[in-house]
Amino acid sequence: MARVRDTIGQEPPPGRVFLVDRLWPRGVRKTSVHYDAWLQDAAPSTELRRWLHADPDRWEEFVERYRAELADNPDALRPIREALAEGPVTLLYGARDTEHNHAVVLRDFMLESD
Repeated sequence: MARVRDTIGQEPPPGRVFLVDRLWPRGVRKTSVHYDAWLQDAAPSTELRRWLHADPDRWEEFVERYRAELADNPDALRPIREALAEGPVTLLYGARDTEHNHAVVLRDFMLESD
């Protein structure tokens, strides 16, 4: 996992790189980021993202709801699963908080479901 802004100007990581945000990270040019695919459908739904943004104290419930969305949409995760079978994968995200963001939940979900 890596924060998009932290990868600008850096060598691309080994393996496949997926941006897993529903919206493109604000203030970042698409040409400045190395990524193999932008997996918008692997990100939380717009409704769920807005719900959490309205009250960050809802984090624990957000995790449960997002994991349910992931379980209900296995096709969105197929590119990540296929890439994991071939080698390392990096999930890019735009959030400032490196511990409480959907990419952490997605990573854990992928690791637990293998």
